[in-house]
Amino acid sequence: MTRLNSFAHDADGALIAASIAEHGYAIVQDMLAPDTLERLRSELQPHLDAAEGGKEAFMGARTKRIGALLSRSAVSRDMALDPLLLDLVERVLGPYCARVQLNYTGLMYLMPGEKAQPLHRDAALYPFQNPAPPTICATMFAVSDFTRENGATWLVPGSHLWDDAREPRAEEVIQAEMPAGSMLIYNGSTYHAGGANHSNGARFGCAIQYSLGWLRQEENQYMAVPPELAKTFPRRLQELMGYDMATVNLGMVDHKHPNDILNGTADSGPGELGPQWLIDADNAIQRLKVTGYAATGRPRYYVDGEVVQGPRA
Repeated sequence: MTRLNSFAHDADGALIAASIAEHGYAIVQDMLAPDTLERLRSELQPHLDAAEGGKEAFMGARTKRIGALLSRSAVSRDMALDPLLLDLVERVLGPYCARVQLNYTGLMYLMPGEKAQPLHRDAALYPFQNPAPPTICATMFAVSDFTRENGATWLVPGSHLWDDAREPRAEEVIQAEMPAGSMLIYNGSTYHAGGANHSNGARFGCAIQYSLGWLRQEENQYMAVPPELAKTFPRRLQELMGYDMATVNLGMVDHKHPNDILNGTADSGPGELGPQWLIDADNAIQRLKVTGYAATGRPRYYVDGEVVQGPRA
């Protein structure tokens, strides 16, 4: 088995970020303590009990998926604010935006007999050709052990650096085996997929994703979390949800700061939409230069034994 890029929880963030930059991913151990895992499972179990499997091949007929975690789990809110995680997100996405934001929160519960997902790129949500600067920094927290047998996430290391003509090969696919409490963090352009569950138990993971603050979020956080609940969150979490300025003027409401609108602290006149620190952050962005465009599609590759089949829509 290929040696995984795995790090202790107290590892230097720069080293972990360097692994993500080079290989497209890293695994960080012991992100969730045993008692935290137990509380997370307890909070999510009622929602799991009420959930059904997917209705399309990509989502998995034997996979339960639940979004809007911030409205359903207090532990997930702490996870989204984890200092090491936010440090890594800033290292990955920070050069390309003034502010980062939450992109998606979700639970993936792969039941026995589930088939593997097709290999795909999360960043294909956005119409950028590859290779491109990172637009998404994604995580998968192992709520149960992730093993080869129960469908540990498939990864294609280095694929975040490929162009769109480069197809993955079966021998390039590895699995992110990791014990419960670990976190897989990866560039959204890295090919990956949920594995096939050949075990007798479920594979339980929670995804928390971040994106560049000037992109539309995959999960609409304003509808996923009722405003009355969002008001009770720490300000930093409110900002990550989108109650913030993505850069100067971007995200205002009636020329006021969206966080002031949420919390009822807005004055009658215009708010401060371009403080100097935000202007400085805006000026430090590595701005993108578009030199061409083409309809390249959104491929998904199916792994069948030793052969990668695809792309298929």
